[in-house]
Amino acid sequence: MKKFNVPNIYRSSLISAIKERRKQADKLKKDFSPTLLDLGPIQFYLARHFGFCYGVENAIEIAFNTIEQNPDKNIFLLSEMIHNPQVNATLLEKGLRFLQDTKGKELIPLDSLQPDDIVIIPAFGTTLEMEATLRAKGIAVEKYNTTCPFVEKVWNRSAQLAEKGYSIVVHGKPAHEETRATFSHAGANTPTVVVNDMQEAIVLGKYITGETEPEGFYETFKGRYSDGFDVKRDLKRIGVVNQTTQLASDTQAIAEYLRQLMTRHYAAQGLADTDFFADTRDTLCYATNDNQTAALGMLDTPADFAVVIGGYNSSNTTHLVELCEQKLSTYFINSPEKIIDRNTIVHYNFHQHTELTTTGFFPDKSPFKILITSGASCPDALVEAVMEKLASFVNASEAWEQLQLDYAGA
Repeated sequence: MKKFNVPNIYRSSLISAIKERRKQADKLKKDFSPTLLDLGPIQFYLARHFGFCYGVENAIEIAFNTIEQNPDKNIFLLSEMIHNPQVNATLLEKGLRFLQDTKGKELIPLDSLQPDDIVIIPAFGTTLEMEATLRAKGIAVEKYNTTCPFVEKVWNRSAQLAEKGYSIVVHGKPAHEETRATFSHAGANTPTVVVNDMQEAIVLGKYITGETEPEGFYETFKGRYSDGFDVKRDLKRIGVVNQTTQLASDTQAIAEYLRQLMTRHYAAQGLADTDFFADTRDTLCYATNDNQTAALGMLDTPADFAVVIGGYNSSNTTHLVELCEQKLSTYFINSPEKIIDRNTIVHYNFHQHTELTTTGFFPDKSPFKILITSGASCPDALVEAVMEKLASFVNASEAWEQLQLDYAGA
């Protein structure tokens, strides 16, 4: 796989060495057990896969190269490059400006753009409508496009299914940048509708079978179906694709539910599955799947609590938290500064969309175990900093330094 030139401020020599050692010992990626870092009074269990994925590193490399190569130009980000506060803050410090927020609200008037300005498309991609708007202003959209190749793979597969007469069901968060982009690209080729979760898939299924009167569809899925969508016509042949940062297991469950429902519905007609349902399992993002599987593998280890590090608006990080909190107390933080001291941690509750302060989170025992993972847009340097800070609270600094030495030659 391609190696990217990512600034060293995001790297960790320790974690790079750990990942390389695991890679060499498990080249086929069949072992999803965590890596034990034993510091005596504190033991870290580091997920097998976590941190920057291919698409994120690609986006960061393009963004920093663009800054370096264009010192005298106005450089804009269409929206957040990735959902990580540290990376976005660094880009802003270098003079980049956001044109929109993550919901698509305009922060800088698009009418103010000039043909020689640079607009970087984020890793999530953007809508065809936005691409057309930028091109009309003379902006070179393709030159500075950091759209993740795996997001583009979903778009390409949707286009292929459109050619075969399938409509598209997108499993995604309707307001998320990537979902909006995928909806736009798919909807340009074939009837498309977005479902947020299994509950909405079940509702959609009732329109497929005719159990619910079709008129209700247009209110239930208002703003989430493509122009000209005909519920009586366009749900007879479907394929399910996803926002790549969703839980892969949820997407697969939704697809399997709809496939079985349609199989029963069309049983009397003697149709094969492929006559009404397309297999799209190969569109699931490898990194999302690996990180989620690694989180589940990590959870097989009894521990006192888990720490998940990443941006609070990061979808893939939120799903890692969701997995972990099903098993044990989980603290979702976006920087080591959120760990105030041995007694106090400030963490994010994504259910309530608010930060909480918890006291007494450190167990009064020795040794104790902490599970550690991070989202696909979280720099490894932050993960190392979090572990180092936690280790300092139990006088494990010497053991931490020895750990660094042990992996220095990896």
